[in-house]
Amino acid sequence: MKEQWKVIEIPHAQTYEWLLRKHYAKRIPSIMYSYGIFVDGVAQGVITYGMPPNPNLLTGICGEKYASCVLELNRLCVNDGNDKNLSSFLVSHSLQMLPKPSIVVSYADTSMGHIGYIYQATNFLYTGISALTSYTKELGNDQHSRHIVDSTTRQKNPDHFIKVDRPRKHRYVYFVGSTIEVRQMKDALNYSIYPYPKGVTHRYDSGKLVESQMALPISLPSSESRSGRHRNWHWLGLAS
Repeated sequence: MKEQWKVIEIPHAQTYEWLLRKHYAKRIPSIMYSYGIFVDGVAQGVITYGMPPNPNLLTGICGEKYASCVLELNRLCVNDGNDKNLSSFLVSHSLQMLPKPSIVVSYADTSMGHIGYIYQATNFLYTGISALTSYTKELGNDQHSRHIVDSTTRQKNPDHFIKVDRPRKHRYVYFVGSTIEVRQMKDALNYSIYPYPKGVTHRYDSGKLVESQMALPISLPSSESRSGRHRNWHWLGLAS
């Protein structure tokens, strides 16, 4: 079956329908690298990596030396009805397509009943659970207020904002690189490594099937992309 599975880099915009319809966050995050998994030539899931929203995380994981290497695995969506190993196949293969060296961090949200078994299955390191904190939220807006207004505006309009508890999250880290690079990054890790957590997990899938408009593409040389690879997307056709 897996010989019919292909993971390839895809344009960022091709992930939007998946992220807005299928992922519980219903938002488009920062995307630097995006990949799709194709089964028999038809897209069945997407994964995205981008800049972590907390800039302190860049130096917090492995120090200043590796700050430019840090990425967050921020979205993963796969259609229901596929092989149970499809998600881990997408994660593991997309990780190896990232620039080297890279430090990938991802979170499992306890408020959504997540444990992070997909990261455990793909050999991420477990570095503990975040502390319970709070943040300021604008009334009627689901985004963190630092993304939409500055602190002065919040101070002048205190009635427009409320304090909200930030859910605790399991934090996982993965190193991408040569054997030497992985060892060096692991030695620089500022977090302790713990045994994997266990427990009952809950599905966060919205239940909506994304009717893929992607068929397996081919790429031809073109101008250099941000990732340093050359891509010019030529789609073989549309899948209904």
